Amino acid sequence: MLASEAGTLMSLLNSHNLRIQSSYMRLPIFITTGLLLTLSLNAPVISQTPSPAAQSPAIAKSQLNQLTINRQLWKKQNIRNYRYQLSRSCFCAPKASGPIVVKVRKGKKTSITDAAGQSVDQEIFKQYDTIPKLFNVIEDAIAKKASNLTVQYDPKLGYPTQINIDYNSQMADEEIYLTIEKFQKIK
Repeated sequence: MLASEAGTLMSLLNSHNLRIQSSYMRLPIFITTGLLLTLSLNAPVISQTPSPAAQSPAIAKSQLNQLTINRQLWKKQNIRNYRYQLSRSCFCAPKASGPIVVKVRKGKKTSITDAAGQSVDQEIFKQYDTIPKLFNVIEDAIAKKASNLTVQYDPKLGYPTQINIDYNSQMADEEIYLTIEKFQKIK
């Protein structure tokens, strides 16, 4: 009889232990489920695409006016032979950021080199290889209603010295930051 009572007692302990383990195993599932439900209540609806905060018409008009004034000032200078250094900050390969030196003769790009004078991939910088093309970059950002556009111009010659474009404020890594410096007229 003693052996059968011991067997019954062991059976009860094992059964009780399994129930305790089972309860402890359910606890993380309940906690995880609760957290997921809480987080899902705060998550945006996936079917709705976020719309970028486009510039207001008044800001776009002001930027277009500044572009027009400075483009005219640049044209009025009639500078056809020049060089400048361009640096581009973007989420791109290091070889695509510069700084580079652009030389222009008779209004056309003649060379693009790195700071050491070595040739670089011309294709990467083709939309930035003359001052008129830089004006086009600004105009394009205005036309595309970039979320944020900041431009600084040289007060005497009118060319852009800094162009910062964020096409979509809700998207990462599509921003472009251009710095134009060391501008020189050449003969």
